[in-house]
Amino acid sequence: MVNFQSLTVAAAGLLLLPLSQAAGLYTKNSGVLNLDARSYRSLIANSNHTSIVEFYAPWCGHCQNLKPAYEKAAKSLDGIAKVAAVNCDEEENKAFCGSMDVKGFPTLKIVRPGKKAGRPTVEDYQGPRTAKGIVESVKDKIPSHVKRVTDKDLDAWLTENNSSAKAILFSEKGVTSALLKAVAIDFLGSISVAQIRSKEAAAVSLFGVTSYPTLVLLPGGTKDPIVYSGEMNKASIVGFLSQVATPNPDPAPASSAKSKSKSKDAKQSSKASSQFSKASSSHRSDESASIKASQTAETLEDDSNPTESPNPQVVTDDTQKPIQVPDVAPQITTLDTPESLQQSCLTSKSGVCILLLAPSAFIQTTDSPVSKAVSALSEIHHKHTKRGAKLFPFYNVPASASSDLRSALGLSDDSLQIVAVNAKKAWVKRYSGISDVSHNAIDAWVDSIRMGEGKKEKLAESVIVEATQKQAPPAAEKPEEKVDVQMEELTDEQYEALMNAHKLKPLKPEDEAAHDEL
Repeated sequence: MVNFQSLTVAAAGLLLLPLSQAAGLYTKNSGVLNLDARSYRSLIANSNHTSIVEFYAPWCGHCQNLKPAYEKAAKSLDGIAKVAAVNCDEEENKAFCGSMDVKGFPTLKIVRPGKKAGRPTVEDYQGPRTAKGIVESVKDKIPSHVKRVTDKDLDAWLTENNSSAKAILFSEKGVTSALLKAVAIDFLGSISVAQIRSKEAAAVSLFGVTSYPTLVLLPGGTKDPIVYSGEMNKASIVGFLSQVATPNPDPAPASSAKSKSKSKDAKQSSKASSQFSKASSSHRSDESASIKASQTAETLEDDSNPTESPNPQVVTDDTQKPIQVPDVAPQITTLDTPESLQQSCLTSKSGVCILLLAPSAFIQTTDSPVSKAVSALSEIHHKHTKRGAKLFPFYNVPASASSDLRSALGLSDDSLQIVAVNAKKAWVKRYSGISDVSHNAIDAWVDSIRMGEGKKEKLAESVIVEATQKQAPPAAEKPEEKVDVQMEELTDEQYEALMNAHKLKPLKPEDEAAHDEL
């Protein structure tokens, strides 16, 4: 049955988008490369450099939230790595997105050159959805072809292939920068690139280096070294080194290998497109249904979180239909004593906990705010548990167990509140929409905590206990299991034969020492 209300909301949302977002999120001036299947192969898969690719849909709210951070990352990585995006909502890209195992938006994948040209290594990006997080992760994935040279091995490195060009960066830092790695990739095979630390006195004296960083070009043979005096950016350095060698083309020239199994590939492409369309439609419907809830959520400019497709396992005509078993979410754990609350969430080593602080007196019905909140939190926690996510614990805490915490937060015993506490970092975050305890509203709040968004308050030190002060109650000792052993009486002849076959030998001193070491 078609949900016309959801489709209407989705259509209205698209009409409210700017024209650039309705067609695609990223413009030509954003620094983000817009890709399709063909340009992915030529610009990314065949590239000498590391790339990050976002698979998105313009109507996806999380994709729109990620856009500023992703564009900022693209500018930071300019010349060092490629930042690209694929609009999976375009019909011609659906088969490609399906073949890349895209099941939700946004999906980020880091692509690194493989051992064979055109066969890159692709891995999902699992880091924070911030410009800084993306930039640092991509830089870490850039392969290094920079030789670390010391005074001891300087002569050997200089005399090796003496006729070929070499470049040396003298630096005070011990870590090789992403910029130098990218330069080494551009001249791989034509210029050997090395890094020497300022503490290598002999090397520094040999080349007369007095400031850092200093880049020295050795043209090769008997030619004099050339000291670089320009700015430390990719374009300027490549231009300087190009006087002795031509940078490698990127992407590498396409090979003339013939394509095989075209009909099979076309069939697989069609199937991938069909399955991805179904998953994308399911995701889009779910996105539309939660628009109202997402409008109340706080969002940082450079932070976002991926949304999984509600039903990524698309059912096709030839898929065996499983037996439908009701999936009932287990209720969240109740901490019914002050001690259990302290040990679970309020020690100096406790991480994030979500606490439902129930009032001292309330009518227990399925429609009561407390019951609705418990049900929503249970379903949210169960959802993340099913997909294997590492999520902080959720607890239901009655008023009798939370009096100290309530006093520190200025809450009366008869009030309902949901809070997130982190005793290790001494902060607390309140659920501000306590009048709305619906699943979508609380889920949006939990997402904001997962992404580190929103305002946090200082948690009073009086409610935090040292981890060593309170010891967990000893586990109840299990009664020893009785073993029923049946003995069979031996005859005199059997006993004498057994003793003769297994006479014990005295233990030697060296044997005792060997056993002591174990």
